[in-house]
Amino acid sequence: MDCLFCKIVAGDIPAKKIYEDDLVVAFHDIAPQAPVHFLVIPKKHISTMNDLQEDDRELAGHILYTAQRLAGEQGCADGFRVTMNCNELGGQTVYHIHLHVLGQRQMSWPPG
Repeated sequence: MDCLFCKIVAGDIPAKKIYEDDLVVAFHDIAPQAPVHFLVIPKKHISTMNDLQEDDRELAGHILYTAQRLAGEQGCADGFRVTMNCNELGGQTVYHIHLHVLGQRQMSWPPG
């Protein structure tokens, strides 16, 4: 198992977790880009958004639902950004899908 996030799911690498259930784990980003910056990842390994399958639809929805619920719990109900990078040109560096949730600062567009 070479995947960093699979190792976090397995408990082989520590993470500052804020939530976990049967499908996902959420934890603080190690290089935060906002006062609140956490990731929501599926426990199932899916390399990129392009690798999502029809039977992953419920899981994808659960990732989004978990992100919005945790954003509120982390004090970001008044506004936050949700981002998922896909492949190298999209800025993906860890090839296990993950949703970034950033909040408690003004976001600009385009993101740069």
